[in-house]
Amino acid sequence: MITLIATGGTIASTASPEGRSVGVKAQDLVNEAKKVWPLPAVHTQDTLSLVSSALSGQDIISLKNQCHTNQPSVITHGTDALEETAFALSLFHNKNDPPIVLTGAQRPFDDASPDGPRNLAAAIAWANSSQAHATGVTVVFADQVLPAIGVKKTHSLALNGFSAPGRGPIGVVDEAGVRKFAHPCLPEPLLDEVAPRVDDIPVVTSHIGTSAQQVEDILAHNPQGIVVEGMGSGNPPPHVTIRILKAIDQGVPVLVTSRTGAGPTIGLYAGGGADLARAGAVFVGDLSTAQARWLLAASLTHHHRWKDVLKTWLIQTGCMAATPLVT
Repeated sequence: MITLIATGGTIASTASPEGRSVGVKAQDLVNEAKKVWPLPAVHTQDTLSLVSSALSGQDIISLKNQCHTNQPSVITHGTDALEETAFALSLFHNKNDPPIVLTGAQRPFDDASPDGPRNLAAAIAWANSSQAHATGVTVVFADQVLPAIGVKKTHSLALNGFSAPGRGPIGVVDEAGVRKFAHPCLPEPLLDEVAPRVDDIPVVTSHIGTSAQQVEDILAHNPQGIVVEGMGSGNPPPHVTIRILKAIDQGVPVLVTSRTGAGPTIGLYAGGGADLARAGAVFVGDLSTAQARWLLAASLTHHHRWKDVLKTWLIQTGCMAATPLVT
C-alpha cells in the first residue's frame, strides 16, 4: 500500500479570477493519475492545502511526522519549495526506512495539458517498485528520479523544471517501466525528533555592489548561523568578506554556497573564499542555498559537535572530499 499525502501546490490548483488557487483533493489527483497507467492501491491523505511558497519550517516538521514508517509515502507538493522539503525530510530519513517520494506539477490541474497526472503516476510507480528500496528521499518529475540531496528547481515553468546537477537522475519511470541506474549517496540521519531552527538561519547574498551593512543587519538579530551565497566557487565581495570574517571570529557558524546553481564550492581566491575557508567557514559543495539553511540548522542541533557532524555528513554525501586536491 502506498500512502499519498497531498499538501497543495500547482498540481492541486485551478484557475480563478484572482489567480490560481489550491483546492483539488488527493483522491481526485489519484483518479487522474490512474488514467496514465495501472497503479497499485493508494491510501490518500489530505493535509496542507497551500502553495509551497507559503510553507513554514514547522509545516515541514509536521509533514515529516505524517510520513509512514512501514510503507512508502508519496507527497504531492508545490514546486517553489519542493527542493527544501525533500532535503529537510532526508535529514531525518534512515536508509532502511521506506522510501519517501515527492512530486508536483508545473501546470495546474485544470490545464488543457496538465503534467501532474503523469508525474504522480510515475512517483507512485517508483515508490511501489523494489528499485526504490534504500534510495531515501527522492523527487520524481518529468519521468526522472532525482535524489533529494542536490535537487534544484532549475526552470520556473518548463515541464522538466527539476534537476540534480552532477548527481542525477538516478532512474527513470515511463512506459517502458521503472529503471534505476545509479544509487544516491545516503548519509546517516542528522536529525531524530529535534526540530531544527531553520528560521534562525539568514542568507547573505553576493552580487556587484553588495553592502556590508547587509551582514551588520543580520548579525544585529543574533542568528544561529549564516549561509553565505557567494559568486562563482564561493566568493563574496572583499568588503563583505571582511565583515563575515569578524562574524566567524565572534563564533557565528558560516556555510558557503554558490549562486551558480551547479558545481562545487571551494575557497580559492584571496579576499573572498580563501579567506573564509582559512577562518573556518564550511563550503558545502553543490548544495543550493535553500538546502544549506536546513543543513546548518540540523547540524547545530548537535551543539558543540556541529562542525564535525556536518563535515562527516558532507563527506558521506559527496559534497566534500575527505582530502581536497587544492587547499
